Amino acid sequence: MVLCGIDEAGRGPLAGPLTIAGVILHTPIDGLNDSKKLTEKKREALFELIRENSTYHIARFSAAQIDELGLSACLAAGLREIMAAIGEADYLYDGNSKFGVSGLRTMVKADATIPEVSAASILAKVTRDREMVELALLYPQYGFEGHKGYGSAEHIEAIRQYGYCEIHRKSFKLKILQPSLF
Repeated sequence: MVLCGIDEAGRGPLAGPLTIAGVILHTPIDGLNDSKKLTEKKREALFELIRENSTYHIARFSAAQIDELGLSACLAAGLREIMAAIGEADYLYDGNSKFGVSGLRTMVKADATIPEVSAASILAKVTRDREMVELALLYPQYGFEGHKGYGSAEHIEAIRQYGYCEIHRKSFKLKILQPSLF
């Protein structure tokens, strides 16, 4: 049975979507690795190669959906969506949790060792990063094009100054931004 690798990008940011990709490679692609270990330029080049040489599906959940459903429920829904779209395959998800979804295996650090999972990691990250660059045009005061919604010092300072915007995950509470009694 053909292997479909699955990985996500955007589990931990304070803003922006959660993006999950599933990939079946049709031909080997040189240079695949965990997307976080590759330069942006290398990820962008591999992104097009992966799309041209694979069957893939990308699931996306907005900050509002994450706030409403919860991160784990979104991850589970994304896994199910990918499995429904791809069809029969041997599914391997990066990490150690299945989020209650049956019919898949998990493996820690699969994104660094299994080409199909590396490819999914790259598709998820590049798709999400591109969306954050677009969203930065709508919300320039937050600097999303740089930190991509993660909790950098610059981003936290922008939240202090401007408050949350529409793409912030309001359910993600930062101690540093909570009012103090002292």
